[in-house]
Amino acid sequence: MEVPAVNLKAIVLVHWLLTTWGCWVLPNSYTWGNFTVLAVGVWAIAQRDSIDAIIMFLIGLLITILLDIINISLFYPRHSSLTDLERFGSGMAIFSLLLKPLSCLFVYQMYRERGGEYVVNLGFFSVGRDRSSYQSIDQHDAPCPYPDLDSKPAPHPF
Repeated sequence: MEVPAVNLKAIVLVHWLLTTWGCWVLPNSYTWGNFTVLAVGVWAIAQRDSIDAIIMFLIGLLITILLDIINISLFYPRHSSLTDLERFGSGMAIFSLLLKPLSCLFVYQMYRERGGEYVVNLGFFSVGRDRSSYQSIDQHDAPCPYPDLDSKPAPHPF
């Protein structure tokens, strides 16, 4: 199954709008966390070829999923008679939270399109594909059987 192409501008715009509405009810930690990640999203829009910008936006979205769960669970209005503003703001924050995994999927697809690979290297443990010693079997140039003598220093005579 192929993931449909979605514009990064649309993802940032939708999350900006929902975050703005969610800020009416939730505390400043929600505001700062989400708008910081959206600023990284603007950076990813501005630099279309940057792998760093898109992976930082993806990681930021994943982190804000956890932070949004914490913020909504701690600061959701608890009294029985919610005002329309509290109900609307909370609903938009929850809707933004529900859309974030889907947005992460689309952003990950953009990361792959920009040439990124999922590689984790912790020194002793590595996950991903190491292509440093990879040689294509479709290569038409035969390797040179003789070493390149120009690149080596001449031996010292005794």
